[in-house]
Amino acid sequence: MDAATLAKMSPEEKEAFHRECETKVKTLKYERTPLSDQPKDIVPLVKTRLGRLAVQVVHEGGENNLHYHNNSDTTWFVLRGRVKFYGPGDVLIAELGPEEGIAIPGGARYWFEKTGDVDLELLQCVSFDSAGGTPQRVNVEAHKDWMTDAELRVYETSAT
Repeated sequence: MDAATLAKMSPEEKEAFHRECETKVKTLKYERTPLSDQPKDIVPLVKTRLGRLAVQVVHEGGENNLHYHNNSDTTWFVLRGRVKFYGPGDVLIAELGPEEGIAIPGGARYWFEKTGDVDLELLQCVSFDSAGGTPQRVNVEAHKDWMTDAELRVYETSAT
């Protein structure tokens, strides 16, 4: 809700609005769960109307194909391990370690891969554009065989 709309509310309406929002406050804790035999596990932490937070645990090698997201921005923060982010033509965008991150705006094409010997644990924060329509991952290059979810199989063009 915008500030102008809030300003027009009576004190009682404003208080009801705040109380309703305050019922949705959530706490969270990341605990590494038993992992699968897949190349990557996703541990969801919280989802709200405007975003979501998860930890991606990457076990083996390069885990993403070149893709972008429409109507959402993603911030990645390394908790454990090391990662390289690439753009079109496999141009290195960033090489990151623990306590380092990268913000990728919607529409920016990228992929990433784990480097080093330990599992990569990446905190993923996705912010949705509430006015921009449905957020979607759009593949530019062929997806990996393990990417079985329908939402991961959307392509920019049919030629891949």
